[in-house]
Amino acid sequence: MRQRSLIAITAALAAGALTLTACGSRDDDGGSDSGNGDTTVVIGVDAPLTGDLSALGLGIKNSVDLAAKTANKDKTVDGVTFEIQALDDQGQPSVGQQNATKLVANKDVLGVVGPLNSSVGESMQKVFDTAKLVEVSPANTGPSLTQGPDWRTTKVRPYKSYFRTATTDAIQGPFAAQYVYNDAKKKKVFVIDDKKTYGAGLAATFTEEFKKLGGTVVGTEHINPDTKDFSSVATKVKNSGADVVYYGGEYPQAGPLSKQIKEAGAKIPLVGGDGIKDDTFIKLAGAGATGDLATSVGAPVEELDSAKKFVADYEAGGYKEEYAAYGGYSYDSAWAIIEAVKKVVEDNDGKLPDDARAKVTEAMQNVSFDGVTGKVSFDEFGDATNKQLTVYAVENGAFKPVKSGTYTG
Repeated sequence: MRQRSLIAITAALAAGALTLTACGSRDDDGGSDSGNGDTTVVIGVDAPLTGDLSALGLGIKNSVDLAAKTANKDKTVDGVTFEIQALDDQGQPSVGQQNATKLVANKDVLGVVGPLNSSVGESMQKVFDTAKLVEVSPANTGPSLTQGPDWRTTKVRPYKSYFRTATTDAIQGPFAAQYVYNDAKKKKVFVIDDKKTYGAGLAATFTEEFKKLGGTVVGTEHINPDTKDFSSVATKVKNSGADVVYYGGEYPQAGPLSKQIKEAGAKIPLVGGDGIKDDTFIKLAGAGATGDLATSVGAPVEELDSAKKFVADYEAGGYKEEYAAYGGYSYDSAWAIIEAVKKVVEDNDGKLPDDARAKVTEAMQNVSFDGVTGKVSFDEFGDATNKQLTVYAVENGAFKPVKSGTYTG
């Protein structure tokens, strides 16, 4: 498998598709001066490595790289050296689908971490499932990815090869609504979304719960995520009498939107999901961002005892970018793949079987370990069993956790 891996990596480099190979330099004869054996297993990574969302995507890539290096250093899987192949999806579903095809073509890829965006995840699922290649997303929160398009009434798992370590918007949206209505005491909301899978889905689950609690939706609007001029929407928010804005989308649009709403005279908080929980949001929103809120999956990594080694190792690794919102989940996603590979190797007399991809996908269902973000395991839909969420508020130019818990429906 080493020779095939070297050929695939060389081809990817020539095509400009391979952005990072982890785990040390390789000798001219195909050997490696790091790692743990003669069998190379590649963990694919798909994320936005350039563009507006690269702050999150690079944190994903680096965290997977750290997991691979740690597995090699600790000889986690006897006889196996892990490498990564990281591809840039630019946050675009069509590019993600192309990347999925490239990763499937590399026979040494036995698992993929990513993507960031739920819409990109939708475009990749069938490609991976047809190839029996396991995919573990650290960030996708759209419920339909694991529970089908009719998940509100009938949950049906579409693809057995798809898993995630992040919880879903079926939980995140209502969790935010409960905080906004019960804790922040906001009763009139203006709901905005970017029309994409993640944003529209999140806005819908927030709205349903907010109305159930007794809140009033005083206006709704869809924005074009390719623009940064939201002045007309901001005016509508001002004239609506809303005391809070909920935005389903990501920080490149949420930041300017928050700023322009305040400039229009509506001095009210903007609330969003994990897609806006990045320091770039605060930079884009400016001084008026104080008081804005974001929910994000899990508990703050910096406050978890289980994450202390990850945080220290990441810093020691010399990565130029922050691990950002999904670093811990990305490490855990990669480690889940490593654990599944370990199980398959151990069950096959210390070597990979010919149908390794199918076996790794099968093993993933029963993976269970104590990870960076807490207990990592999956339910019958491939969803994370860890359902914890946290509300963050912008204070003194940074996101500060204000409440952690789980949604009680």
